[in-house]
Amino acid sequence: MIIEGEILFVDRANVDTDQIIPARYLTGITKSGYGRHLFTGMPGGPELLASKPAATILVARENFGCGSSREHAAWALADHGFRAVIAESFARIFLENAYTNGVVPIVLSAADVQVLGACERLRIDVADQFVETQGRRIPFDLDPLRKAFVMDGGFMEYLAKKVETVHAWERSRR
Repeated sequence: MIIEGEILFVDRANVDTDQIIPARYLTGITKSGYGRHLFTGMPGGPELLASKPAATILVARENFGCGSSREHAAWALADHGFRAVIAESFARIFLENAYTNGVVPIVLSAADVQVLGACERLRIDVADQFVETQGRRIPFDLDPLRKAFVMDGGFMEYLAKKVETVHAWERSRR
């Protein structure tokens, strides 16, 4: 799985879920429709987002996604078109929500985040686990199970594939 595209650098730490998607917009239980409210809770967020409307990779500082447990934060990022978030660290619950919803969370050092934040475009090879820019490859770690989730598009998509595998096996045994 290759993710390639423009980046949006959110050059701040502790971007919480209320900044990502304010609670007043959490009115549904489907995954669509939240992208238009992305970063409306962050000072300067809408303007920052408007400066890179085609960005598909978000780069941020430490503790991205802290605050309330809000799966809508991952939904809003995905709905807007972000396929990966690179940060120095993530809040644990956001990390799980990203994996579950097919948004690839990548942890890199502060120095690497600084370098990537200055780039216009990145290429991420999820299968081989590296970020590439200007001929430089930066490796990253992904837990094998969670890697499978994002490679399949999220947990439910992963599960659907597994269920079909079980059904195929059962049919072959009849």
